[in-house]
Amino acid sequence: MTTQKLLILGIAVCLFFNSCKKEERKTADFKAITKNYFDDKNTLDPLSATQNGQNQYNDQLQFEMTDSYRKSQLAFFDKYQKTIAGINQKDLSEEELNSYEIIKWEVTVGEELLNQPTNLIPIHQFWGTHLTMGQYAGGSSGQPFKTEKDYTNFLKRMDLYSVWIDSAMVYMRKGIAKGAVLPKALTEKLLPQFANMPTANVADNLFYSAIKIMPATFSDATKKELTAKYTATINDKLVPQYKKMADFIKDEYLPASRTTSGIGSLPFGKALYAVYVKQWTTTSMTPDAIHALGLSEVARLNSEMEKVKTQVGFKGTLLEFFDCVRNKPELKPFKKPEEVIANFERIYSVIKPNVDRLFSLQPKTEFEIRRTEAFREQTASAEYSPGTTDGTRPGIFYVPIPDVKEYNMYGDEDLFLHEAIPGHHFQISLQQENASLPDFRKYNWFGAYGEGWALYTESLGKEMGLYKDPYQYFGMLGNEMHRAVRLVVDTGLHSKGWTREQAIAYSLANEAESEASITTEIERYMAIPGQALSYKIGQLKIMELRKRAQDKMGTQFDIKKFHEKVLASGVMPLALLEKKIDAWIQEK
Repeated sequence: MTTQKLLILGIAVCLFFNSCKKEERKTADFKAITKNYFDDKNTLDPLSATQNGQNQYNDQLQFEMTDSYRKSQLAFFDKYQKTIAGINQKDLSEEELNSYEIIKWEVTVGEELLNQPTNLIPIHQFWGTHLTMGQYAGGSSGQPFKTEKDYTNFLKRMDLYSVWIDSAMVYMRKGIAKGAVLPKALTEKLLPQFANMPTANVADNLFYSAIKIMPATFSDATKKELTAKYTATINDKLVPQYKKMADFIKDEYLPASRTTSGIGSLPFGKALYAVYVKQWTTTSMTPDAIHALGLSEVARLNSEMEKVKTQVGFKGTLLEFFDCVRNKPELKPFKKPEEVIANFERIYSVIKPNVDRLFSLQPKTEFEIRRTEAFREQTASAEYSPGTTDGTRPGIFYVPIPDVKEYNMYGDEDLFLHEAIPGHHFQISLQQENASLPDFRKYNWFGAYGEGWALYTESLGKEMGLYKDPYQYFGMLGNEMHRAVRLVVDTGLHSKGWTREQAIAYSLANEAESEASITTEIERYMAIPGQALSYKIGQLKIMELRKRAQDKMGTQFDIKKFHEKVLASGVMPLALLEKKIDAWIQEK
């Protein structure tokens, strides 16, 4: 080979390796950005970090309502808006581009939300720091209690929480001064969550629970020291603070609470609701468009329900059939809470053999069914709590059973598909187990995708061996109707001036749920505007994408592959999911 040829070859090799090194650097740089993004998110939200198994944050607590915290949030959003603005998207892989788009979406919407004075209403009855701390205190949730450090971590968190209660009262008073307060009905539900927490005997206190489950490996001296410290913190800090908050709610906040139901009545309410709608649906749909969609879906589902009514031979109106289903003794067969849990275990056993026919991609994370803890059972809905990928905590399907004799099982098959398998447990566990995703995406959440997926899975019941009983199939229609009604009542409450009573009446006219259950649900929508929209908007998009794939791919369509494509990359805004599925269709 001539010297000239060797020189040319050498230059080519150098260019190749330099190009490879550049690509490696670009990939490494973007990985560093996503890691920093995740770390910064966890620093801002250590309670969620604990839930996600990021245990280095277990002794920290966010003061999310304070001005200083909101300044930290703004700095976070500004930092990453500038960071991603300097990225050349052409240098990114397909999955990296998804990460880029997700970061861009989150910081944009996050800053829009931060422009609204949400901190003037820092707590409500449905979720939040005070309820999460109660869950963690119980010893069987996200906060670990296995080592001495675990116990000292929660001691620090309890100390911070006692101060957090003061901060909440400060901003609630600011809210009172500006007329930004909870509706009276929600304040009434919030009061017992504080008033019922102090106990005469420290051993009966929820925050003492961890002491009762101390590992046998702890020395007697360690046990004695931790017991003394927990006792002192509970008696000297938490109990007085709970009493102080309860008195404040009863004497100051309740009298100042508003008589209106939706946030549209607040001075900044309409602008805030518009951001919530965008946040929860990940779309640009307007409240009016969503309201009209809801009315259309309610009409369609009413027609389907009429068919079931005819099938079972009921002669009255659909409203009368709702009453029949609500009160039918055969649908309230349980005498002990354990029997409700056993019924869900039975449902699980029925679908197990059929899961493989629809899903090639399945999680490794363990799964359990548990009754909701007593301290929050009265106001809780059935829900899924994610497990951890290291196997230390399974995914948990929580079932509230406040009154077992009134527990109606007509929608249980459908509920299991949604909250457990193949709904939330499959989607969240697969996302967390996906080693190719950056950590911020493994533990991320978009309601429209996550709840949309879970609602979509309810339609798979017949293929999984369920809905053989017409009442259980009616339960599926009822639960889908429940999500369609949400589109109507959430937008009704927050953009059309509906009252709590109007929303309850509309739900009762279109659902077979009990009035007590519906009332709890309506108060949930009042507390977290927009969240209830995510289910149906996401479900309809996934169903639309499945039909599009079936129509265009014909005999090449593979349901297992479709499910894999939807689930593989975890949660994302719906426009990104649509782009992903369209690309798959084009490949075929």
